[in-house]
Amino acid sequence: MAGDWWRDAVIYQVYVRSFADGNGDGIGDLPGIRSRLPYLAGLGVDALWITPFYTSPMADGGYDVADYRDVDPTLGTLDDARGLVRAAHEQGLKVIVDIVPNHTSSRHEWFRQALQSAPGSPERDRYLFREGTGDAPPNDWESVFGGGAWTRLPDGQWYLHLFDPTQPDLNWANPQVRDEFHDVLRFWLDLGVDGFRIDVAHGMVKQDGFPDVGAQEQHKLLETRPLPYFDQDGVHEIYREWRKVLDTYDPPRIGVAEAWTATAERLARYLRPDELHQAFNFHYLTTGWEARALREVVDHSLTAIPAVGAPATWVLSNHDVHRHATRYGGGPAGVRRARAAILLMLALPGSVYLYQGEELGLEEVLDLPEEVLQDPMWERSGHTDRGRDGCRVPIPWTRGGSALGFGADGSTPWLPQPEAWSELSVEAQTGVEGSTLELYRGALHTRREHPALGAGDAVDWQDSEPEVLWFSRTAAGRTLHCAVNLGPEPARLPAGTVLLASDEYEVDGSDTLLPTDTSVWWEA
Repeated sequence: MAGDWWRDAVIYQVYVRSFADGNGDGIGDLPGIRSRLPYLAGLGVDALWITPFYTSPMADGGYDVADYRDVDPTLGTLDDARGLVRAAHEQGLKVIVDIVPNHTSSRHEWFRQALQSAPGSPERDRYLFREGTGDAPPNDWESVFGGGAWTRLPDGQWYLHLFDPTQPDLNWANPQVRDEFHDVLRFWLDLGVDGFRIDVAHGMVKQDGFPDVGAQEQHKLLETRPLPYFDQDGVHEIYREWRKVLDTYDPPRIGVAEAWTATAERLARYLRPDELHQAFNFHYLTTGWEARALREVVDHSLTAIPAVGAPATWVLSNHDVHRHATRYGGGPAGVRRARAAILLMLALPGSVYLYQGEELGLEEVLDLPEEVLQDPMWERSGHTDRGRDGCRVPIPWTRGGSALGFGADGSTPWLPQPEAWSELSVEAQTGVEGSTLELYRGALHTRREHPALGAGDAVDWQDSEPEVLWFSRTAAGRTLHCAVNLGPEPARLPAGTVLLASDEYEVDGSDTLLPTDTSVWWEA
């Protein structure tokens, strides 16, 4: 792949604990991922993004890091990490790893030292310790996981944790913190990784004075305005320094921002030429199955992001949200819409992110027993928010066995798999015409081969019925059309050489009759 491979890459997210279990303990691991690399290469993706596998007490599934330079024993070893990166490269796959710079685990050596040190000490200055107001916390900031964002120590000081109390926020105004992460970046880049996905990239810098927000359910306000602890302008100085580190490698490595912002224009600021390379398009992910809204977010994205020289990105699901087949209505209708959505997304210019299991048509598991729930959101919300475990259930590889091929037969996955997933497994769908897995394989391979798919930064919208999205794209003398029918009735479209359709369609003379919740690619 070219040096700018990331501009139109398809990147597959691996939630390490739920992808493949290599040692039969019920938890996915690095050897498990390595064993499934041929599957990913055959699927037709260009890279994999692996969620955190660092040493961690797993209070938040690995996003609470105790040692950034080692692998958690439940997930493998450093040698396993080296071997995985090497094997992925041999398969032609790039490897992006998660990095968690907003906070550490409370078991990180730095935080242990802070707890043993006095207020005002250099050890505490690596984190955000503050005095309260009487018996009240320093301000009204809330945790994203529920409840307040401050925890009080016996000596009276409070420390900030925008997520769980086991995830204390770092103080990025401290030069020692910045130097430490430069070194962490180099550690993994020297090991061979091709880039980083940056967790909570919109965090890290807090507004001077730590002002009150003056509202509840604060995490929802970021959709309309910056918060004093998210999307502050100071984060961009950090990423300009990180970009210098990434560019010292040949070829340059990439940085991908998980940045929730109020607008696409705010998101584009993370992608200026001297900052990061990509950012997740959460505005697209959160848009419902409605033609006008989808066209608006596509147009807005393709205006704001390419304006700074970066590619747009497109994503439908990840480890933090309900799977999109469920968000689109669930059941057969939701899966049908999800199948249509993937052809729409893969036809757009830029880079695409897939979440493990979406290629199998998996839905959110909404009925996990309460006793198996592990997401900290469950406890922090007082058992009112079931959290994100429903999208993290280990994926099925085979029809049979106690773990459906996720681990050795006889092993028990860390979250129970629905029985119905047997017929959604990789084994059950491989080679089956019309299966969701084969639809993804066909779409990904067509995208790789067709010059008009992925490349560029614009689409040419065609006149169509209000509930139909139809655009064309031309490259190397070939024009590809993509249309998706989001309306209740079949849509009449000009016929051509159909390359792929998400479901069955009809041809009526010189026209194609596209059923509801169906998408098609064709060449005129």
